[in-house]
Amino acid sequence: MTAEKNLARLEELARALADRGLRTRLMTPPGRVPSLHVVNPAAASLAEDVYAGRAEDGLWWFWWSWAEQIALGEDTDGAAAMISRVLAARDPVGAKAS
Repeated sequence: MTAEKNLARLEELARALADRGLRTRLMTPPGRVPSLHVVNPAAASLAEDVYAGRAEDGLWWFWWSWAEQIALGEDTDGAAAMISRVLAARDPVGAKAS
């Protein structure tokens, strides 16, 4: 049941991220925890793996690959907004707007 909940939450997050213009790929390697690989198509080097799982408090969370919480598992829009901000392409320092 836990694996099914992980996948369902990641699939829902994938839809929310696609609505924000990010590419996603659900990763389900045998014997490993499922993850969602997220890429900014405008800057392919801006990519991250996201996980879903329970914390010690028993609540479901979305997690960065470095084990930091992103947002509660029920807050798909909040998680998508945070991931979008982190993976957003920025103008280089000192670049002038035309």
